[in-house]
Amino acid sequence: MSRSAKEVVRNFYLADILGDPRVMQRYFHPDVILIWNSSDGLSIMHYDDIVGFFSEIRRTYDDLRVEVSHLLQDDNHVTIRYKYYIRTIENPDEELGIAHFIAIWEIKDDKLFRGYQVSQPVTDKDDTTESYHKVKV
Repeated sequence: MSRSAKEVVRNFYLADILGDPRVMQRYFHPDVILIWNSSDGLSIMHYDDIVGFFSEIRRTYDDLRVEVSHLLQDDNHVTIRYKYYIRTIENPDEELGIAHFIAIWEIKDDKLFRGYQVSQPVTDKDDTTESYHKVKV
Protein backbone atom coordinates (compact mmCIF):
# COMPACT_ATOMS: atom_id res chain seq x y z
CA MET A 1 0.00 0.00 0.00
CA SER A 2 1.51 3.31 -1.05
CA ARG A 3 0.74 6.28 1.15
CA SER A 4 1.60 9.90 0.47
CA ALA A 5 4.86 11.09 1.97
CA LYS A 6 2.90 13.56 4.09
CA GLU A 7 0.72 10.75 5.47
CA VAL A 8 3.80 8.73 6.43
CA VAL A 9 5.33 11.64 8.34
CA ARG A 10 2.03 12.68 9.95
CA ASN A 11 1.29 9.12 11.06
CA PHE A 12 4.75 8.69 12.58
CA TYR A 13 4.60 11.89 14.61
CA LEU A 14 1.09 11.06 15.85
CA ALA A 15 1.99 7.43 16.65
CA ASP A 16 2.20 6.17 20.23
CA ILE A 17 6.00 6.12 20.48
CA LEU A 18 5.94 5.34 24.20
CA GLY A 19 3.28 2.65 24.14
CA ASP A 20 4.03 0.80 20.89
CA PRO A 21 7.59 -0.50 20.47
CA ARG A 22 6.77 -1.49 16.86
CA VAL A 23 6.55 2.16 15.79
CA MET A 24 10.22 2.28 14.82
CA GLN A 25 10.00 -0.78 12.59
CA ARG A 26 6.76 0.46 11.05
CA TYR A 27 7.98 3.96 10.15
CA PHE A 28 11.79 3.88 9.76
CA HIS A 29 13.53 2.50 6.69
CA PRO A 30 16.27 0.00 7.65
CA ASP A 31 18.82 2.31 5.95
CA VAL A 32 17.56 5.50 7.64
CA ILE A 33 19.97 8.32 8.37
CA LEU A 34 19.01 11.28 10.56
CA ILE A 35 21.34 14.27 10.59
CA TRP A 36 20.42 16.26 13.69
CA ASN A 37 21.70 19.68 14.69
CA SER A 38 20.88 20.32 18.35
CA SER A 39 22.22 22.36 21.23
CA ASP A 40 24.61 19.44 21.82
CA GLY A 41 26.03 19.74 18.29
CA LEU A 42 25.72 17.52 15.24
CA SER A 43 24.54 13.91 15.53
CA ILE A 44 24.29 11.43 12.69
CA MET A 45 21.94 8.64 13.63
CA HIS A 46 21.18 5.35 11.89
CA TYR A 47 18.36 2.89 12.53
CA ASP A 48 19.82 1.29 15.68
CA ASP A 49 20.74 4.72 17.09
CA ILE A 50 17.19 5.98 16.60
CA VAL A 51 15.69 2.84 18.15
CA GLY A 52 18.03 3.25 21.13
CA PHE A 53 17.15 6.94 21.46
CA PHE A 54 13.42 6.23 21.62
CA SER A 55 13.98 3.30 24.00
CA GLU A 56 15.62 5.77 26.37
CA ILE A 57 12.68 8.18 25.90
CA ARG A 58 10.32 5.32 26.85
CA ARG A 59 12.28 4.67 30.06
CA THR A 60 12.49 8.36 31.00
CA TYR A 61 9.04 9.81 30.31
CA ASP A 62 5.54 8.91 31.42
CA ASP A 63 3.93 10.67 28.43
CA LEU A 64 5.10 12.30 25.21
CA ARG A 65 2.89 14.58 23.15
CA VAL A 66 3.65 16.39 19.91
CA GLU A 67 2.13 19.66 18.71
CA VAL A 68 2.56 20.06 14.95
CA SER A 69 2.34 23.55 13.46
CA HIS A 70 3.54 22.94 9.89
CA LEU A 71 3.47 19.89 7.64
CA LEU A 72 4.41 20.59 4.02
CA GLN A 73 5.07 18.15 1.18
CA ASP A 74 7.14 18.49 -1.99
CA ASP A 75 7.14 15.17 -3.90
CA ASN A 76 8.74 12.60 -1.58
CA HIS A 77 10.07 15.23 0.86
CA VAL A 78 8.10 16.48 3.86
CA THR A 79 8.94 19.36 6.17
CA ILE A 80 7.48 19.31 9.66
CA ARG A 81 7.68 21.89 12.43
CA TYR A 82 6.67 20.66 15.87
CA LYS A 83 7.12 20.87 19.61
CA TYR A 84 7.39 17.98 22.07
CA TYR A 85 5.73 18.03 25.47
CA ILE A 86 6.53 15.48 28.17
CA ARG A 87 5.34 14.26 31.53
CA THR A 88 8.03 12.73 33.69
CA ILE A 89 7.66 9.53 35.67
CA GLU A 90 8.47 11.49 38.83
CA ASN A 91 5.83 14.16 38.14
CA PRO A 92 3.13 12.81 35.80
CA ASP A 93 0.68 15.62 36.67
CA GLU A 94 2.79 18.37 35.07
CA GLU A 95 3.26 18.64 31.30
CA LEU A 96 6.39 20.45 30.14
CA GLY A 97 7.38 21.66 26.70
CA ILE A 98 10.91 20.40 26.08
CA ALA A 99 12.02 21.34 22.55
CA HIS A 100 11.11 22.87 19.21
CA PHE A 101 11.98 20.99 16.03
CA ILE A 102 12.03 21.44 12.29
CA ALA A 103 12.73 18.35 10.22
CA ILE A 104 12.86 17.56 6.53
CA TRP A 105 12.22 13.92 5.70
CA GLU A 106 12.76 12.03 2.47
CA ILE A 107 10.35 9.10 2.18
CA LYS A 108 11.35 5.84 0.50
CA ASP A 109 9.26 2.65 0.41
CA ASP A 110 6.61 4.37 2.59
CA LYS A 111 9.17 4.90 5.38
CA LEU A 112 11.31 7.68 6.81
CA PHE A 113 14.58 7.36 4.89
CA ARG A 114 16.71 10.54 5.14
CA GLY A 115 16.11 13.19 7.77
CA TYR A 116 17.59 16.58 8.46
CA GLN A 117 16.52 17.97 11.81
CA VAL A 118 17.23 21.09 13.86
CA SER A 119 16.10 21.41 17.48
CA GLN A 120 16.15 24.05 20.15
CA PRO A 121 15.24 23.63 23.81
CA VAL A 122 12.15 25.41 25.12
CA THR A 123 12.90 28.58 27.08
CA ASP A 124 10.89 30.95 29.24
CA LYS A 125 10.87 33.44 26.36
CA ASP A 126 8.98 31.13 23.97
CA ASP A 127 5.82 32.60 22.52
CA THR A 128 4.11 29.45 21.36
CA THR A 129 0.60 30.91 21.37
CA GLU A 130 1.62 33.28 18.56
CA SER A 131 4.07 31.04 16.73
CA TYR A 132 2.23 27.72 16.44
CA HIS A 133 -0.60 28.47 14.04
CA LYS A 134 -1.18 25.31 12.03
CA VAL A 135 -0.21 25.38 8.37
CA LYS A 136 -1.28 22.58 6.00
CA VAL A 137 -1.32 19.98 8.76
